[in-house]
Parts: sequence; structure tokens; C-alpha cells
Amino acid sequence: MTHETTRSRFRKVLAGEAPSDRLPIIEWAGWWDLTIQRWREEGLPADLDVIGVKRYFDLDINHQLWFPDILLPPKLTTKRHIENEADYEALLPHIYPDPVPYDRDAWRLCAAEQKAGDAIIWLTLSGFFWWPRVLLGIEAHLFAFYDQPDLMRRINQDMVRYHLRCIDDFCSNVCVPDFMTFAEDMSYNHGPMISKELFDEFMAPYYRQVIPRLKEYGIVPLIDSDGDIAPLIPWFQEVGLEGILPLERMAGVDINRIRANHPKWKMIGGFDKTVMHLGEKAIRAEFERILPTMRSGGYIPSVDHQTPPAVSIDDYRLYLRLLREYAAKAIGL
Repeated sequence: MTHETTRSRFRKVLAGEAPSDRLPIIEWAGWWDLTIQRWREEGLPADLDVIGVKRYFDLDINHQLWFPDILLPPKLTTKRHIENEADYEALLPHIYPDPVPYDRDAWRLCAAEQKAGDAIIWLTLSGFFWWPRVLLGIEAHLFAFYDQPDLMRRINQDMVRYHLRCIDDFCSNVCVPDFMTFAEDMSYNHGPMISKELFDEFMAPYYRQVIPRLKEYGIVPLIDSDGDIAPLIPWFQEVGLEGILPLERMAGVDINRIRANHPKWKMIGGFDKTVMHLGEKAIRAEFERILPTMRSGGYIPSVDHQTPPAVSIDDYRLYLRLLREYAAKAIGL
């Protein structure tokens, strides 16, 4: 049997190949604070950070860097949200920081783990739906597609320049990450929050400027959006995105249907978090549901969002035991 590492398994699966021993065992997101609080009351050591919790549960290690977009919290600016171009101009000294503010020495230590095969590294960038919404606020952002189109274009073109600086800086000074995500959250339970026409005009041109740079480095670009994302997959494919997480079951997402319709689409997540506290029969039934996609390649099973506080530490250990069982079963072991 080929000797596999945390990194080799992950990269093989995203390339559509099968590791020789099992699929990755990961948590792509941190845990709810209330979940961690409960687990500490049930025996989880109190001094563990997110990576420490992953090591405690013997998960495959993944290090995530979400590049900061703003130097000051919104509450320290004169307004919580901008309303017009003048407000945006006033905010510019506090956003798109240069140099990009992250701890290069600390991340070089993570890169050493990655090089040894003991961890994967991924980056997150604010997407071209997400970032204008942060600046404008939810309701004003949706109106701005129609009322302030020039401001929307300016914001996203500025963000393109910042993204490219972040990517080049990290790849030049630390390492090439294994994958990345654009934070978007542009769907809820009933599908997309905007039309394909608005996507094509206000988002696609900016993705088409950033994604080629990612692919030059060999970084797999994924989207991170909650809700029913199935209708958006063709939109994302058109601009060069290769996959998605977290695939929320409560929003009606069916990863088996997605796999049938999009054989090469990469996926992370998809396990229904709402069954994790219901016992072995329910957890096993959920793994049986997603097993066909686990066997199909290009899919890494994980919780479809953060583990909720209804899940005890013993529930979580049971979930992980069954995940390990099915991670091997998926490749025929």
C-alpha cells in the first residue's frame, strides 16, 4: 500500500483520484463557541485552540488563512455601512491593507507541516457578492446593483487588486496553498439571491481576473456559499471555479444529485449536521446516503456546517468513528 499523508490524501481526492487507505478526515470549519463550551464541560481540555481541538480528535490538520480586508472594525469608523461613493472614499485608508497584514513567520511554520505532508493549507478571500455587502449592508447592497452600479464595479475592481496582492504575497513568501475559497453566501434555502444577469455583470468579470492567477500557481479555487447552491454551479463553472463547500442538507442540497449532474465538480461537506446527536443508526444512515458520492471521487465528506451545540462530545466521537469507517469503505477497504 502506498504511504499516504494528510496532504497526499487531500490532493488526490481533489484531483479525482483515490487515496490508497482512506478519504481525508477533516473539519473545514471551526466549532461553534457553544459547542466547545459544552465539550469543555464534558472533558475537552480548556486550553486548546482550534488546531489543538483538531489534534485532540486526531483529525487531519488544515490551516486556514482568511486575508483581512479592513484594518479597523466597522464600529470604529464614522458609520457602520457606507451609503455612497464619498463614504467609500473616506473608508479607503482603512481597507485593502498594504502590506497584507498576516504573520509570515507563523505561516512558514504551517508551511513546514504542509511540506512534510502533515497538514494542508488553504486561503480564503472575500468574494464579489460578500464584500460589497459587508460595506453596504444587506438591504442596501441588493438595491446597489440597480441604484449604484458604478460603485459596485469600483469596489470589486479594487478588491481584485487586493486579492492578487494577497495571493502573490503568500505564494512568494510562504508557500503555495493546496486550495482556497471565496466567501460568498449568496444563496439561502430558496436558491440564489441575485439573477444570472446580475452575476454576469457584477461578479463574473472579477472572478475572471483572479482565478487565472490562482491556477497559474496550481491552487484549486472553490466557492463557499450556504443555502441551496445547486442552481449556481453552472454560473461558477463558467468563471473557472472548480467546486464548493459546505453543501447544506437543510437547504435541500443533495450531493448525489449534484454529482450526477456535475461529475467533475469538487465538493467538501455535505453531511447533515442535524443527525449528529441522534445516535449511531441515524449517523450511519446519513453516511449510507452520501456513500455513492464518497466513492465517486472529488468529494471530501465533512459536516455541512459547524457542529451544533446539541452534539455532545460522545456524539462527536461516535460521528468520527463512523466517518473513519466510511472513509475507508468508500475506497473499498
